[in-house]
Amino acid sequence: MRYFYVFLFLSFLLSTVSCSDKPVYKQGKTVFKLGDEQEWASKHLNTAEWKRRLKFVPDGKVFWSRTNVQILESPESLKSYGVRLEIYGEYELFWDGVLIGRNGNPGQEALLEPEGELWTSFYIPNSLTEKGEHVMALRLSNYYYPDHIGVYDLEVDYYQELLTDRLIQNSYMHVFAGVFLIASIYFLFLFMGNKKEHSMLIFSICCFLFFGLTMTHFVRTTLPIHYSLHVIRLEVITGLMFGISFLIPLYFSIQFPFPRRKLFFGVYAAILLYIFVIKHHHFNFTMLVMSIGLWLFSSCIAIFGIYKKVKGALLLFLTLFLCLIIGYIVSFNIGLFTCFSLILLNMLYLLSIRIKEQRLAYEESLIQSTRLRLELLKKNIQPHFLMNTLTSLIDWIEESPKKGVQFIEALAKEFDLFNQIENKKLIPITQEIALCRSHIEIMKYRKEIDYLWLEEGIQPDEMIPPGIFHTLLENGITHSLPMEGNIIEFKLIFELRQDYKYYTFLTFAKLVKEGVNKKEGTGSKYVKARLMESYSNKWEFTSEPTNNGWKNTIKIYS
Repeated sequence: MRYFYVFLFLSFLLSTVSCSDKPVYKQGKTVFKLGDEQEWASKHLNTAEWKRRLKFVPDGKVFWSRTNVQILESPESLKSYGVRLEIYGEYELFWDGVLIGRNGNPGQEALLEPEGELWTSFYIPNSLTEKGEHVMALRLSNYYYPDHIGVYDLEVDYYQELLTDRLIQNSYMHVFAGVFLIASIYFLFLFMGNKKEHSMLIFSICCFLFFGLTMTHFVRTTLPIHYSLHVIRLEVITGLMFGISFLIPLYFSIQFPFPRRKLFFGVYAAILLYIFVIKHHHFNFTMLVMSIGLWLFSSCIAIFGIYKKVKGALLLFLTLFLCLIIGYIVSFNIGLFTCFSLILLNMLYLLSIRIKEQRLAYEESLIQSTRLRLELLKKNIQPHFLMNTLTSLIDWIEESPKKGVQFIEALAKEFDLFNQIENKKLIPITQEIALCRSHIEIMKYRKEIDYLWLEEGIQPDEMIPPGIFHTLLENGITHSLPMEGNIIEFKLIFELRQDYKYYTFLTFAKLVKEGVNKKEGTGSKYVKARLMESYSNKWEFTSEPTNNGWKNTIKIYS
């Protein structure tokens, strides 16, 4: 997937290159005048009284603009020039005094439905594109946004290329955005399989927001947008930028944890909200400041990660430094998408490292589980256990042959059950309880202590890793002394909650000594290894002393 991302990233860079080898025009100054006189379209007009700027045109009144355009070379044979414009308003376009196009109904916007598009291309007759000076005059009205006055984009090129170059660019960007959409869905499914991995969810949301940002920015060719709707598009872009600017540093903070993270992000979120709310309609300023904030906060996290020698932190810092260089060299729009692509690739790399570490940890848990299982089996057949058991057996046969036979049957049953479950990953809870009861019967004869087994809420169809409660039972027998009446009591409780299953294993006895079992032993390691093997990271295990003995809890998430 990483190679595919690199391929699309290079495709994006290629798509930003203009189809023309060199510019064919040079744009001069633009002047404005409020009013409506048809002779203002003339090529030869004295514009000494015209203004370089109009700040506000109320009530949808008509005004004119004139822009000097120098054609650097005449068009090639069988080809014609065209002009592409981005202007807030509905207008008529004159080239050297000749009407060559109309976009909407200037001066009648209050009476008629919105008409025309924000981005429009017009054909220029060959007779009007000789090499030299030309004048583009616009008769405009701007009813919906009277304070947005000006020609925001003007480009002269071969007409056919004006129609196709953005289509080609958009085709690259749609593929580019589509990959991030697929990545978003893929990592969302991964998160749904393991809801503890919040970094996967954040990366999925970032990919989706970047997909939305790309599609919204390059919607100009695929959807005709009237200038009155353009602010809505900018609002969407700003909102997407707000989400991306907050989530990317949050993602890096999970990968490179640092102290007082909540305070850090509280301040950062307050800054972003202030920019987003107070400076909301200054779209270019808002986008720029949010991008700078993202870069600064992410750089601080990367520097802290380098200080702590966390893997991937240096690569992140180098990526951010490269983004700084790119942002200085190229235009803001190109730099924005290029840098976001590099940052998301870096996020994907960090996520792949995390997934690899989890896979290695899982494989290690399998090895550890096998080793501990063998250790547990060896513990039950080791000479010490057999000698003590056989010694107790001899005594019982001499004193009470009938109970000696029951002792032998209990011992045989336990070994038979061990043989049945030893190589299984999950077994029914009833089989585990049978193993525990069998072990209690053996220990009754060996230690001559009344061991009682109680259970509550057990559901026979539940499956668990083999030997975990048997191991906890052994720990309880080994590290406990009987209460009054020569009794040690064990109780297994099962509760089915909304999002998880909850097992409680209680030992009611006197502890051998205060503070025992604080150091993790083989039994606890075995239980954790078995849970990791069967449930990955979707479990919790606790073990702690109580006033009446010992309490073990196992929480398994669904």
